[in-house]
Amino acid sequence: MTNYSQLPKDLPVPQDDGATDHLKGMKIPLISLQSTNGSMVNLGAMKGKVVIYCYPMTGQPNIALPEGWDQIPGARGCTPQSCSFRDHYQELQRLGAEVVGLSVQTSAYQQEMAERLHLPFPVLSDIDYQFQKALNLPTFVAAGMTLLKRVTLIADDSIIKAVHYPIFPSDSDPMWVMNYLKGL
Repeated sequence: MTNYSQLPKDLPVPQDDGATDHLKGMKIPLISLQSTNGSMVNLGAMKGKVVIYCYPMTGQPNIALPEGWDQIPGARGCTPQSCSFRDHYQELQRLGAEVVGLSVQTSAYQQEMAERLHLPFPVLSDIDYQFQKALNLPTFVAAGMTLLKRVTLIADDSIIKAVHYPIFPSDSDPMWVMNYLKGL
């Protein structure tokens, strides 16, 4: 059985391909997405600091990851990334930021993951790629699925102020976010 909470030691490191260079300064679109807490969330209407971590897909217990998943740079690590945001959530809130996860998986799929990992923040489903298309977020294809590349956006009053991409290892993402919020 695969242990999704630990990263293999030999993962390929993703390279910056410039696919997010256009994002800083953009306005978050007024698009409502289904949340794991049952509500619709409009990221473009959120005030204050919002951390939106976009990830490809989380694995599920007893279900194999797509073939070759570990060889795709940046694909592996969604569970460690989510757990790291969970573990640093209170500190991120003290720094004045809300946290939201986002993937193209169904809300029901995300709900299982959010409950299993005890996530204290919502995870949004961009199942129809509305958010991805509006911001032209980078994607890749695995096992016939078009998935988001791992990218984290920090917005303030719906304007993207910082972009973390590529992210490696995935569980280092919250530390990068906290350093940014602290002005380091």
